Amino acid sequence: MRGRIHRAWLIVWWTVVLGMGFFGLAWGEESRPPKIDTGDTAWVLMSSALVLCMTLPGLALFYGGLVRSKNVLGTIMHTAVILCVISLLWILCGYSLAFGPDKGGLIGGLEWVGLQHVGLEPSSMYATTIPHQVFMMFQLMFAAITVALMTGSIAERMKFKALLIFSVLWSLFIYAPLAHWVWGGGWLAQIGALDFAGGAVVHISSGFGALVCAVMVGRRKGFAVEPMPPHNLPMTVLGTGLLWFGWFGFNAGSALGANEVAAAAFVATHTAAAAGGVSWMVAEWVHRGKPTVLGILSGIVAGLATVTPGAGFFGPISAMIIGLVAGTLCYVAVLWKMRLGYDDSLDVVGIHGVGGLTGILATGLFASIGAQGWFFGNPGLFGIQVVLALVTLAFSVIGTFMILKLVDVTIGLRVNPQEEQIGLDLSQHNERAYS
Repeated sequence: MRGRIHRAWLIVWWTVVLGMGFFGLAWGEESRPPKIDTGDTAWVLMSSALVLCMTLPGLALFYGGLVRSKNVLGTIMHTAVILCVISLLWILCGYSLAFGPDKGGLIGGLEWVGLQHVGLEPSSMYATTIPHQVFMMFQLMFAAITVALMTGSIAERMKFKALLIFSVLWSLFIYAPLAHWVWGGGWLAQIGALDFAGGAVVHISSGFGALVCAVMVGRRKGFAVEPMPPHNLPMTVLGTGLLWFGWFGFNAGSALGANEVAAAAFVATHTAAAAGGVSWMVAEWVHRGKPTVLGILSGIVAGLATVTPGAGFFGPISAMIIGLVAGTLCYVAVLWKMRLGYDDSLDVVGIHGVGGLTGILATGLFASIGAQGWFFGNPGLFGIQVVLALVTLAFSVIGTFMILKLVDVTIGLRVNPQEEQIGLDLSQHNERAYS
């Protein structure tokens, strides 16, 4: 009898000891601070550089080749100066507003102004395997290219000083809140909205903000009367190649690690770009009788923009379908520009606005990796994506209008007719691209 009692006590004792040991191991795992992963860090550092390449030289050359020769330097200058100014603004306060500690779901706090508390250790809030400053730099590149994208809608006619003021205000009062709502733990993130790499935050906001810019700044002198063909399509080809190259960092880098999600986003990005180029080319061929270089380039960018919001959630076939739809739909949207009568110089609205909107909705339908869209049994996600798209569109349109109105009544938005006639290169910068 005593032996049985003794054995029972031994069993209870070792059960308690082993249980405490397992609990201690589990507790140790949970309480262990985030640890830097060198592979993840290397990939996000490289991705940041790839997104920088998208902006300068990629976007600068893409836009520069599409304008007339008297405006090429002025157009390239827009991208270059925005990259510099928004970078400094992001470090001073933009990052804190977008990703700082949440204040009621609406905006980040000012605790991280000047990168206070943003050090080289991982962030427990966003990226637990890379230094916090690496995550900050990756997001800086997104903030810069978003503002730069809009300049395509006002190319060849906006005052340089007005552009600078507008860019600063738009980044602070439009981009930073949107980034916080979707990526920084704000209210749209809290309801489950998905935007993997910027369909709403980048493309819808810049695309439909560009529409307001084009309408408020007004049409170029001679628009729809005299021809305004691109002055250097090979330059635009080079810019497109750099955009496509950099977009792998834009999308696959948004996985914030060298992992399977990054691999899925990489494949989806390339697939949609190729499908978008083919789709636009065929649509143009059928409609106009001949395929063009500019058409296939535009289709590639349309496919890239449209796949962006769900790149990490799409399989290859879904990405192909999305790219094919994007090429044709964005081509039709660009055609409607002439019918509606607004002068979006470089088709920012038709490609980025319509593409981003389509991609956000497609995410609600096709998401299958790490999230479930409507076609995979979760129709509720599609409704959330509709809310995300409409909120982003309304906020960017109303906010852009208010900022432009403020700039217009203070210093004016547009160069005078004489300055426009001689071109922005000479009138704004006293330079010539070609002798």
